[in-house]
Amino acid sequence: MGQAQRIAAGSIAIGVVVLALKTAAWAVTGSAALFSDAAETVVNVAAAGVAFAALSLAAKPADANHPYGHDKAEFFAAVIEGVLIVVAALVIVEQAWSAYRNPAPLAAPLVGMALNAVSTGINLLWALVLLRRGASLRSAALTADGRHLMADVVTSLGILVGVALVVATGLPWLDPAVAAATAVYVLFSGLRVIGGSVGGLMDAAPADAIIARVRRLVGEHAEGALEAHDLRMRQAGRLTFLEFHLVVPGSMTVSAAHEICDRVEAALKAEVEGLMITIHVEPEAKAKHHGVIVV
Repeated sequence: MGQAQRIAAGSIAIGVVVLALKTAAWAVTGSAALFSDAAETVVNVAAAGVAFAALSLAAKPADANHPYGHDKAEFFAAVIEGVLIVVAALVIVEQAWSAYRNPAPLAAPLVGMALNAVSTGINLLWALVLLRRGASLRSAALTADGRHLMADVVTSLGILVGVALVVATGLPWLDPAVAAATAVYVLFSGLRVIGGSVGGLMDAAPADAIIARVRRLVGEHAEGALEAHDLRMRQAGRLTFLEFHLVVPGSMTVSAAHEICDRVEAALKAEVEGLMITIHVEPEAKAKHHGVIVV
């Protein structure tokens, strides 16, 4: 089992503990706002399970049917997680509407708030772990899970403030109002997760800074060549695919051109992790004079 899979398995265990605490907080208070927090945590557990399955699939080596590997499975997991978040938002809206129509005073609010605060602290610590490890492992699934948990922390803090206001003011309608506000925030969080993952499924290019760095490295390390053009990049999970045409003098030998390609590839892979490179060598007559000029 790889690092990313172990972290995803940890997310499932953490999620179950947090769900138990938040469910207990809702059970002892009857609060619609605390229900909304527990409902989102159900999504956390389900999403962690999806992420674990996706990471297990993504870790499989390339085969005859998938010659470029299985890394895009992580993007599918992130999309599924986003959809689950949206469903949770709709469930919260239904609960908030029911509580608004049938308001009731909260029971044992201090106990519920204490349980919720403990679970929020656990989520915060684990979200930081997921975001840090997701970035270092270039895992879309772990990063999406971390962002979702961080959003959950923000909503949990807002819910705690809302429940405290209900206790302080004695206004029961504030409880479903906080739940409804939570639903809106959760909804937009889910849509952001979906939007960020669709880009990966659509072969979106990496950040402009990465593309600029690649172009600079090609220009600096392709000494002996004349130009590089038609440079294209796309991301697929932990991998970044790069292809471009390298123009060399027409009299250059195949061996010399290959040495230039090896030098460029070595420089690029030393700077950009997970880079898969394809270089098409062309004679000088094919130069377009609008690509990367070699220095």
